[in-house]
Amino acid sequence: MQAEQIDNIIFMAREIKFSLVYRDMWQSSGKYVPTVSQLKEVAPAIIDMGCFDRVETNGGAFEQVNLLFGENPNKAVREWTAPFNKVGIQTHMLERGLNALRMNPVPADVRELMYKVKCKQGTNISRSFCGLNDHRNLRLSVEYAKKGGMISQVALSVTNSPIHTVEYYMGIVDKVVEYGCDEICLKDMAGIGRPTFLGKLTSSIKKKYPHIKVQYHGHTGPGFSPASMLEVARAGADYLDVAVEPLSWGKVHPDVITIREMMKADGFLVKDLNMNAYMEVRRLTQKFIDEFLGYWIDPNNSHMSSLLVGCGLPGGMMGSMMADLKGFHGAINASLRAQGKKELTLDELMVMLFQEVEYVWPRLGYPPLVTPFSQYVKNTALMNLMNILKGQPRWSTIDKDTWNMILGKMGRLPGELAPEIVELAKAKGLEFYTGNPQDAFPDELDKYRQMMKEEGWDTGEDDEELFEFAMHERQYRDYKSGIAKERFKKDLEAAKEKAGAPVIITRPVVEMPKYDVEKIAEKYPKATPVQAPVKGQLLWQIDVDDASTAPVVGTEVKAGQAMSYIQTYYGMEEVMPAVDGRIVAICSKQGDMVAKGEIIAFVE
Repeated sequence: MQAEQIDNIIFMAREIKFSLVYRDMWQSSGKYVPTVSQLKEVAPAIIDMGCFDRVETNGGAFEQVNLLFGENPNKAVREWTAPFNKVGIQTHMLERGLNALRMNPVPADVRELMYKVKCKQGTNISRSFCGLNDHRNLRLSVEYAKKGGMISQVALSVTNSPIHTVEYYMGIVDKVVEYGCDEICLKDMAGIGRPTFLGKLTSSIKKKYPHIKVQYHGHTGPGFSPASMLEVARAGADYLDVAVEPLSWGKVHPDVITIREMMKADGFLVKDLNMNAYMEVRRLTQKFIDEFLGYWIDPNNSHMSSLLVGCGLPGGMMGSMMADLKGFHGAINASLRAQGKKELTLDELMVMLFQEVEYVWPRLGYPPLVTPFSQYVKNTALMNLMNILKGQPRWSTIDKDTWNMILGKMGRLPGELAPEIVELAKAKGLEFYTGNPQDAFPDELDKYRQMMKEEGWDTGEDDEELFEFAMHERQYRDYKSGIAKERFKKDLEAAKEKAGAPVIITRPVVEMPKYDVEKIAEKYPKATPVQAPVKGQLLWQIDVDDASTAPVVGTEVKAGQAMSYIQTYYGMEEVMPAVDGRIVAICSKQGDMVAKGEIIAFVE
C-alpha cells in the first residue's frame, strides 16, 4: 500500500525546482571562472530571474582559479554566496570525496575543516562524488558535511556499461544513506546516461527512500540530457541542473528556458521566469567573456557531438584529445612510412582512438569516465594506439597515475580487471592495495598551522586561510607572494596580443614545434614521444646556471620519474616519460615556450 501511495504522489502535479550551475558552466567551457567583482555583478540578475531555488556557487576548481588570479578565494566565496543567502536561495558546491577540492588525495583533518569553513562562508549544500563510486571515499564526506552544518548530497558518477546497473547504484545509495546523507545527485558528467535507465534509477531511490531529495546533473554533449531530465522528473526527481546562454547547450548543460517549458508542458509546476532578468544574466555572462574570460574558451565547446556516445568520454575532453592526436599525428605517420604502411588521416586516427577507448575501458575495470579517471583511460588508449601502429604490443606504456588506479590506491574499481592487466602488474612486482584509501594519508593540519606561524600568516576567520593553505599549498604561496597576480597579468597580456583586437572567443594561437618531429620519428620509429603535459616554459634543469644537470641525447630516464619541468602560470609541473629508456632526440631547448601536447623529446 505504501508503494502505491508513493506512485500516486509522484505522478500528481508537483513542482520541479531548478539549480543554476553557474560555476560549472564556466569550468566546463574554459580555464577560468569569473572574478568576485563579476560574480557580485551578475548575482542580482540571477535572483531576479525568479526561477531558481538553488545556485551552484563554488567548489572544484573555483578556489584554485581565484588563487591563480592572485585573489583570495575565501573572500570570493563569502561575497558570492551572500546575496543568495539573503533571499533564501540555497547555494551548493562540488567536492571530490577523497580528493576534496583538488586532483590528489587530501588528509582527513583537512577534509573535515573544509565543511566547517564552507558552511561559515555561506555554502549550504556539499555535493560530494567519488570518481570510482567507492562509498568508502564518501563516508567522511557525509559525516563531515553534517557535522559542519551543511546538507550532504552524494553524487553518483553515472556512466553506461554492463556493470553500471540500477542494482549497482542502489548498493552505493544504501551505503551513503546509512552514513546519513540527505540527498542524491545523479551526476551524468558525460551526458551518456540513457534516459530510461536514469528514470528507473530515480524511481528506485524515491521508492526505497522517499525522504531523500534527488537532483539530476547532465551535460548535453551527446544529446541525451533533455530526454533524461524528462524521465527523471516523471520518476520523482526534485531538482534539475540547468544553464543560461551564452554558456548553455554544446558540451555544457541544457538551457533553463527549454527545460522549464518542457516540464511545464508535461504538467509539472514550475516557477515563473523573468525574461528581462534572463537577458541581463545573458548579457553580463557575454560581457565577462568579452572582457577576458573568452580568451580561454574553446569555440568547439558550443558544439554537440554524437561521437561521444560510443566512447563515453566527457565532452570537455574532446579538445584535449584532439590536441593529443595532432601532437602524435606526424610521429605516427612517420612510423607507418618507415614500415611501408599507408599513412592515416586525423579523422581515421580519431575513430581508431575512440575504438581503443571502448576496448581499454572494460579491461581497466570500468572506472566511471570522470576526472581524473577519464584522463587515465584516454591516455592508456592513446599509448596503446601509438604502440600498435608501431608494431608493438598493447599495454606497453601505462603511466604511474593509471597504475595507482589499477592497483586500488584511489579506491575500488567497479569492475574486474582483465587477466592480462593483473598478470602485467605481477610481472612488474606491483602490489594491489585493498585498504581504505584515506588511511594512506595522515593528518597534516598541525604541520600547516606551524608553517603559517613561521611565515607570520594569520589562519583567518574560522581558520579559512589555514584550510586554503593546506588544500592548495603551492598556489596559496604564489598568491601570498604576489607572483600569481603578476603571472596572470602576463598570461592575459600574452593572450590579448596573440588574439588581437577586438576580443574574440578563442584560445591563444599555439606555437608550432621547433623541430621537424616527423623526421625525428622516421629516424627513430621505435621511440616513444614525450609530450608536454601543460603549456608553459620548458626547463630541462631548474638551475639555469648549472647546465651539467640538463639531460642530453643518450641520458637514461625512468618511467614515472621527472626528466624535465615546465614552469606554468601556477607553478612547476614535472615532465615524466612513460617508458624506461634513453633520450634519442630532444625537440625543444631550455627556456622554450611549449604547448600542451607538444612533443619535446623521444625516448627509446
